[in-house]
Amino acid sequence: MNLPNKITLLRILFIPIFVFILYLNIPYKDWIATGVFVLLALTDSLDGYLARKRNQITTFGKFIDPLADKLLVTAALVFLIGHGVEAWMAYVIIAREFLVMGVRIIAIQKNVVIKASSLGKLKTVSQVIAVIAAIMALPLNWWFMLIATLFTIISGLDYFLAAKKLLED
Repeated sequence: MNLPNKITLLRILFIPIFVFILYLNIPYKDWIATGVFVLLALTDSLDGYLARKRNQITTFGKFIDPLADKLLVTAALVFLIGHGVEAWMAYVIIAREFLVMGVRIIAIQKNVVIKASSLGKLKTVSQVIAVIAAIMALPLNWWFMLIATLFTIISGLDYFLAAKKLLED
């Protein structure tokens, strides 16, 4: 197993630790949880960079990396419902993420790679910012989450339009 895939698997293994920290009742819990979340979010960029730089892109990595991202965001959103995240926002974001994951699985089976678009990357950044704002209970966290939800919907529509031919089969 190559280094990028090991980093991705470590990210998945640290998700329960992140959630456990959110449940703790200790001083600076929000700062610690935010730090762990940011670290896990940054490893997504790191493993992708290493995979491309070392020419170690694998089928396993194409599947597990987006799954790790979805698991991290889903875990955060589920915990944060009622704490800066409304249930409908979490459901919309989670549903979009797993619908896109389904399309990616279909694409992989057909040896088609659907690369992340600029809108998809903007969606990811907005989700990370919104989750951080919710963990930290920042004054505008609801608005950050609304913006992330809107980018999630828009990028999802863009993604499905890009994959339309793939889905017609």
